[in-house]
Amino acid sequence: MSKRQPTAIDQLADQFFDSTVALSPMMMTYLGIKEHQDELDDLSPAGHKTYNGLVETTLGALSQTPTTDESDTITASALRERLGLSAEEHQTHADLMDLSNIASGLHNIRDIFDLMPTDTDADWATIARRLRVIPTAIKGWFESQFAGIEAGIRPAVRQVDALSGQCEGWVKQGAFFDSLMDQAGAGEVSTATRDLLDQGIGIAKGAYSRAVSVLNERVRPLAVAEDAVGVERYQLASRHFLGTTVDFEQTYQWGLDQVAQLEAQQEEICAKLRPGLSVEETKKSLDQDPAYLLNGPAAMQAWMQTHADQAIAALNGVHFDIPEPAQRIECMIAPTHDGAIYYTEPTDDFSRPGRMWWSVPEGQTQFSTWRELTTVHHEGVPGHHLQLSQAIYNKEELNKWRRSGIWVSGHGEGWALYSEYLMAELGFMGDPAMMLGLLDGQAMRAVRVVIDIGLHCGFAPPPEVGGDCWTFDKALAYFNSHVAMDADVARFEVLRYFGWAGQAPSYKIGQRVWTQIRDEVRAKQGAGFDLKRFHARALNLGSLGLDTLREALVG
Repeated sequence: MSKRQPTAIDQLADQFFDSTVALSPMMMTYLGIKEHQDELDDLSPAGHKTYNGLVETTLGALSQTPTTDESDTITASALRERLGLSAEEHQTHADLMDLSNIASGLHNIRDIFDLMPTDTDADWATIARRLRVIPTAIKGWFESQFAGIEAGIRPAVRQVDALSGQCEGWVKQGAFFDSLMDQAGAGEVSTATRDLLDQGIGIAKGAYSRAVSVLNERVRPLAVAEDAVGVERYQLASRHFLGTTVDFEQTYQWGLDQVAQLEAQQEEICAKLRPGLSVEETKKSLDQDPAYLLNGPAAMQAWMQTHADQAIAALNGVHFDIPEPAQRIECMIAPTHDGAIYYTEPTDDFSRPGRMWWSVPEGQTQFSTWRELTTVHHEGVPGHHLQLSQAIYNKEELNKWRRSGIWVSGHGEGWALYSEYLMAELGFMGDPAMMLGLLDGQAMRAVRVVIDIGLHCGFAPPPEVGGDCWTFDKALAYFNSHVAMDADVARFEVLRYFGWAGQAPSYKIGQRVWTQIRDEVRAKQGAGFDLKRFHARALNLGSLGLDTLREALVG
């Protein structure tokens, strides 16, 4: 079979990708490109305008560029959907406001340092120089927030307060920025570079301290008490995260049904696992069971690494053909303490491997493995690590934009959640306690659908929390009634739904679409359906909006 030759559509997609990367030193870091690593993105309204100009130019060229094969058809569909949505977000000023407890320009600026190389003196000098430009990047980001407010998109007070508190945490003595000097101290770093790094840390901490003041003194007075964004804004946000349009009323009811169904499944397992105990009592019992306890982040990191490696070894050659470079994953304890668990993709040449990160809340020293094996599958293999690595590896079929330039949450998080159930279907969750952990995680994602859609679209909460309208206390009570989670992490989770409209439901909705597509392909192919071949075909497409994914796999 001859290698596919790049087409005019591929060239257009690659030109858009290269131009996008050229505008974003931070994207260069994510991709492992070594240029402009002492710079940060232009997060100001001018930066958004420049990017939108590129989007509009590409859409215009796309309308004049013919497709020549199936891959072109998929690329063109993805470009029209993603870039058309981006243009719509710019026209409605939705691209300006990104203030929340988990996703904002202030988070992105801080997060980028997690991925920067730290092997040499020159690496640390680059980090020091990048620290020095943080004030300019933060200034641009605030300009966008105020422009968004002027356009009528106001943040919620609750999110302003949360973000302010996080920034305070990053700059306090011994926290994230100070930890950079500690990391440098562990290596061979020259006195000159240490001095430069010390200066950069001081500048960065000063910039984030000023950001706290601006948030508290200038943004907060302009913020609103109302958390819900309303149906109109929610529709656009939902399409952004899904790449499809859903019926919110139907999906809200489906979420409620999913919560009830998953709770019934948990009760069935608990009756066998701990006869006589309720689901809540069973989970508390497992949290105290030495067989499922680890002490200290280092032990948790080692456990994660062991089970991530075991999954790769067990699945490779049997259920998936995992590319050799993707057979390596690094499990990391993040340098922050926000409670998030996330994945960062490998570089194009796999010199920096894919990494699973765990941001351990301050003070947490014990970890319950019964609930976390499914997380390893979600973030590792067959979840995000396989998904993203497979696309990056597929250079012979995919253009650069398809390989590394798209991320649709409904596709990506939907696949990772689908992967959790897949591991049970393939027989890897035989321990009832681990299966309970899977169901507990699935219940959390179903609860997200209910709270997120219910709050932002104005649907009444279930009677168990009092009906009427959603409040934070009702949302937290509903969450805690159906999900076993540390109190601080649970509060962080619910706060996330209130501030990042449309993102949280994308996991469960995406999983539903992945399962529907598999069933449709199975029905279409009949006896000829092969699950391994279906997964290979799907992963080789790269990330797509869910409508485009369905078109590509089902037709």
